[in-house]
Amino acid sequence: MSLTDELNKLKQLHDDGTITNEQYERARAKLLDPEVAHEIGEERPRCRRREEDEDDEEREARPRRRRREEDDEDEEYGLRRSARRKKVNEWAMLLHLSMFAGHVIPFGGIIAPIVLWQMKKDEWPEIDEHGKNAVNWIISFIIYLVISGILCLILVGFVLLLVLVVLGVVFPIIAAVKANDGKVWRYPLTIQFLS
Repeated sequence: MSLTDELNKLKQLHDDGTITNEQYERARAKLLDPEVAHEIGEERPRCRRREEDEDDEEREARPRRRRREEDDEDEEYGLRRSARRKKVNEWAMLLHLSMFAGHVIPFGGIIAPIVLWQMKKDEWPEIDEHGKNAVNWIISFIIYLVISGILCLILVGFVLLLVLVVLGVVFPIIAAVKANDGKVWRYPLTIQFLS
């Protein structure tokens, strides 16, 4: 990996909020000037002269301090990224499951997802798409309920109401499971009011 690639990767980690300003400056200084790395208490990588008769296995077996340090740093940042991703997935799952709040509190199934969406969409942009999908399904579901209620006068509406009740339980569960896996699932039969 070239110096430019390493600096770009470092900048991306900093912009994502994965590393702090102090970590960014230390790593940047270490990349740009090995003397700075020595001054801040880190060993300079030792340059070894490779003999041409050394085979590949011996080269791979030899410890490389710098590579190990980079791997440790990547693992640390990966854990932070992983923890963030897990938190986002949990909130997205909760957003979809909050539609069941209507079974306990009147209009809770409408209000809870909207409140969760509005609270977290700025903090975690991934939640925005989940929130829009949930609100689109809620609005579509209400429209379908009204139409089914009207069609109950000619008896067809009762079948549609039964289907809607099943879909009203199954769809949020599927969306919650997918959200917990980090995927965005669009509810079928949904009219896209928010996109």
